[in-house]
Amino acid sequence: MSRKRTVVLISGRGSNMTALIAAASDPAFPAEIVGVISDKADAAGLGIAKARGIATQVITRADHGSKQAHDAAIDAALKAFNAEIVALAGYMRILTSGFVQKWQGRMINIHPALLPAFKGLDTHARALAAGLRIHGCTVHFVTSEMDDGPIIAQAAVPVMVGDNADTLAARVLKAEHRLYPLALGLVAEGKARMEGGRTVLAHFADDADNGTSVVMAPDPLREEADLEHLARITP
Repeated sequence: MSRKRTVVLISGRGSNMTALIAAASDPAFPAEIVGVISDKADAAGLGIAKARGIATQVITRADHGSKQAHDAAIDAALKAFNAEIVALAGYMRILTSGFVQKWQGRMINIHPALLPAFKGLDTHARALAAGLRIHGCTVHFVTSEMDDGPIIAQAAVPVMVGDNADTLAARVLKAEHRLYPLALGLVAEGKARMEGGRTVLAHFADDADNGTSVVMAPDPLREEADLEHLARITP
């Protein structure tokens, strides 16, 4: 199997980057993390990547005369890494349309909300303010409009009574760490691809199980017996 060469772009702690690196440490995973690029020299994720033997590069905005020049430097670094997929993991800078178009269909991002709801920042506080009972995260292909690309995969979590933005963020982050490797794997295997502005999902064996999946919050069925099962076994 030819593993897809993937470069991760970060700006901070790199927790989703770390989840991708962990997944890719399995030789059977269809992508390998060959490099990490940060726009901030003090990003904590750089140290994590280095400790795992992954090449890192810092490309700051301050060192370039324009956004276009900055993105051109990132593009050159990606080419030097022979990147096939770009994964944004807490990369906090808006990319230029030219750069996005060049990598379209090969660049993915994770967003801490169930898109198309709550694009942008402060998603958890906004979800709480809206009174949501279910929140979550989304992996999508990157397009020129922020947080607007075709959705690849989503994960939902309950909003608990008494949650604040921090407790909800922590619950969503755990889901992100499971979702992002799943989505990267689908893209690397060609099971999720962008065509005509939409995500095309090829059939995969576990999809049938999705038909029985239900997320409820609150969940009134949690402690109730399976009545259909009881009917089958009761004389």
